[in-house]
Parts: sequence; structure tokens; C-alpha cells
Amino acid sequence: MVHCPECETTLSEKADVEFVEMDATTGFFKASKRFYLVACSDCGVAIGSGVAGAKA
Repeated sequence: MVHCPECETTLSEKADVEFVEMDATTGFFKASKRFYLVACSDCGVAIGSGVAGAKA
């Protein structure tokens, strides 16, 4: 069983975490990257994150 490191809530279902999608624009390549954050639905602490490839 997985637990939130901050509030110790059990994370056993998809509804127990929140998937947040964010955009960031970089001026160097004239492309934007898409960032993903997974947060605890109970306390909001960030549990993990990732970056998708740049898009033009």
C-alpha cells in the first residue's frame, strides 16, 4: 500500500491523487514544454512530476 509522505493518507485509487498539467515556454528553442505534477488529493503535496517532449 502506498501512503502520502506528508499526511500519511493511503493512496490506493486514481481519485486519491490529482494530475496537474502545466505549460512552460522557453525562448531559446521557441517551443513549449509540458510539465506534469502528481499531488495528493488530501493535502496537495507534490508526490511526483515529469516532463513531456517539446512541441513547436
